[in-house]
Amino acid sequence: MAHLNGRHFLQIPGPTNVPDRVLRAIDNPTIDHRGPEFQRLGHEVLAGMKQVFKTRGAVVIFPASGTGAWEAALVNTLSPGDKVLMFETGQFATLWFNMANKLGLVPEFIKGDWRHGADPAAIEARLVEDRKHEIKAVCVVHNETSTGVTTRVGEVRKAIDRARHPALFMVDTISSLASIDYRHDEWGVDVTVAGSQKGLMLPPGLSFNAVGDKALAASKSAKLPRSYWSWDEMLGANKTGFFPYTPATNLLYGLREALRMLVEEEGLDNVFRRHDRHAEATRRAVRAWGLEILCLNPAEYSSALTAVLMPEGHSEVGFRKVVLERFNMSLGSGLGKLANKVFRIGHLGDFNDLMLMGTLCGVEMGLGLAGVPHRKGGVDAAMDYLANGDAQIKAAAKAA
Repeated sequence: MAHLNGRHFLQIPGPTNVPDRVLRAIDNPTIDHRGPEFQRLGHEVLAGMKQVFKTRGAVVIFPASGTGAWEAALVNTLSPGDKVLMFETGQFATLWFNMANKLGLVPEFIKGDWRHGADPAAIEARLVEDRKHEIKAVCVVHNETSTGVTTRVGEVRKAIDRARHPALFMVDTISSLASIDYRHDEWGVDVTVAGSQKGLMLPPGLSFNAVGDKALAASKSAKLPRSYWSWDEMLGANKTGFFPYTPATNLLYGLREALRMLVEEEGLDNVFRRHDRHAEATRRAVRAWGLEILCLNPAEYSSALTAVLMPEGHSEVGFRKVVLERFNMSLGSGLGKLANKVFRIGHLGDFNDLMLMGTLCGVEMGLGLAGVPHRKGGVDAAMDYLANGDAQIKAAAKAA
């Protein structure tokens, strides 16, 4: 393969670009994970993650991918044969469903079209039917990475409450945490699942469970086998800042630096506004190109990524190959049912206006080189919004 000049544009929706500051933090020497210096690190990252999840409850950090956090959420709270209600929002909801099957649970999928988030009304209706309360957990994906569609988590919580159902509520925030506003306590979530490699701006390798009191109580009687994923041993050791087994010390260094950047310096509300802004600019570009955004409900647009439908008869694989070879940029592929039907633009993590404009320039030039039918002007539409959008928003608010 020919040498590609310049920086690589990693514009998949995770893993995301890792800031230099975080890379330098990871590069620190490994320390004694039973000593006082590590103890301070442990306390700091555990407290910081509570701020990101917006919880006063427990947070557990595993050396694992987000898949491990899925498993931990299930095995700590459920027993063999338990029924679990899930909603088919995309590829990652499907993978979580498949895991539940493999673990000996009985998952039930509410079918979806992969263009909408989980439907609170459909969940409520199914729970009302479950008069014997055989369903032990409701699991949804907050931001479906394969589709660019979010689920209105607070509304799902209200639906569960209206049904007066005691099921646990579990939410996957792997591609939304620290990118899209999320409120574990306020939204009444019992277990939230997350990973390090997206909004938290780290390499893959850490996963998280935010755990509420109801889930902790359920873990006392849950019968699914667990050892590595057990919350009890982790939480016991975490009280003193330590871990029950060798932790991923250098990734925890990186996490501490990322938390400083996100929480202390930029502030989470500003982080969310930045992601919202870049997402809107991207959508304006897509519409100007005459292409179709996969997500159909504007209330469910993702601020972490945008999935774009390819025109009939055109390959996203071929288009992405042109973009990679000509512009040294990686775009997200279509997954599962969407294979070769969509491409995905990631706009999350350590990202700014100029990086977005470079990304959209690469997309627009790539569409032309790949022979994909489109109109020109997407880059201009995004640039106009980024340059003038804040002023327009302020003027509209003043007029109102």
